[in-house]
Amino acid sequence: MNKMNTKILKINKTPWHSWCTGNIAKGCAYCVQGRKLVLFITGLCPQRCFYCPVGEQKFGNDVVYANEWKLEDPNNPIELIKEAELTQAKGAGITGGDPLTNLDRCCNYIKLLKDKFGKRFHIHLYTPLKLVSKEKLQQLYNTGLDEIRFHPDLDDDSLWNRIEIAKQFNWNIGIEIPAIPGYEKKTMKLIDYIADKVSFINLNELELSDTGTKHYTLPLKGFKTKDNISYGVKGSKEMAMKILEYTRQKGLAAHFCTAKLKDSVQIRKRLQIRAKNVALPFDERTEDGTLLRCCIYLKELAPGFNYKEKLKNADRNYLLEKLIIVRKELLEFLTLTEKEIIVDINKCRLIIPRSSAKQYADKIKKYNSNLIPALVEEYPTQDGFEVEIEFL
Repeated sequence: MNKMNTKILKINKTPWHSWCTGNIAKGCAYCVQGRKLVLFITGLCPQRCFYCPVGEQKFGNDVVYANEWKLEDPNNPIELIKEAELTQAKGAGITGGDPLTNLDRCCNYIKLLKDKFGKRFHIHLYTPLKLVSKEKLQQLYNTGLDEIRFHPDLDDDSLWNRIEIAKQFNWNIGIEIPAIPGYEKKTMKLIDYIADKVSFINLNELELSDTGTKHYTLPLKGFKTKDNISYGVKGSKEMAMKILEYTRQKGLAAHFCTAKLKDSVQIRKRLQIRAKNVALPFDERTEDGTLLRCCIYLKELAPGFNYKEKLKNADRNYLLEKLIIVRKELLEFLTLTEKEIIVDINKCRLIIPRSSAKQYADKIKKYNSNLIPALVEEYPTQDGFEVEIEFL
């Protein structure tokens, strides 16, 4: 299945702001539909890539995220199943860190997802080569992993031969690396090595990260964004197109995944699906997948400086009891039904129809000066990140 493709390939522009030679990998096909759950399995990793964008909350920490939802108890991942259901996922991409640093967790989650959603639930996994062994790959294969994507070190080819271990198993094998300007020759050297060993190679547009973490040194090496509205690095696209031509000549299927694909297609479609499933009956949904609503905050927990920290440290039981009382009182003098004043347990606030916001804002503030109504646009994710807030 991994023999070099001898048919003539063309470079084609896809409908998703990307380019490819041959067919894109099955994992990518679900991804561009917004149907791949991103399963961040751990922030632990023995490899130190200078372009690693993993943020401080994750890097070096043994934490698990299902998309943006942090699992409270990795040993009882109920949030994982819930997130897959809310986003109507048809598969999952396991990433990190290096997932092989916690192989048991990987295998347990693969089995859990396969048992819950069936064998057709497509799962792929990304890993560098440092921890790759026949025994570990055997475990992943036996558990049901469908596709493995290796992330070789372009500066050190000493471990590249470990890619061949994966050929002992009947799964899809690929390479996934960033398109790094200045690394054309090193990337071509890798392609020469893997052309008859894998089914595909994915090139990701290199992006600058705003994480500011110590392990991330891309800006120090002189890389800059291509314009003022993108995180994409200048020269990455041009380099990727050269590599696509090289893979075309080699007969190797390749896909250049742009930053625009991730933001405007993958994430956007996933947000649209999740918004449809989590929206309250009176919420308004945007084309970008965000929710428009009116939120009533308690003054001590209104968005502002250190908002996330305040939410994290809040006495939730006390605040929720307080909100239940406020809700009951608001129902007495606002012409809203019980279904139109919702207690948001996750963020300790009340939610009412956006259409009623300006009509009742003054009444609400006059009734209780501790209440702050606001028009809010936010993501439909578990963290409900506020994109825009207009206090009334």
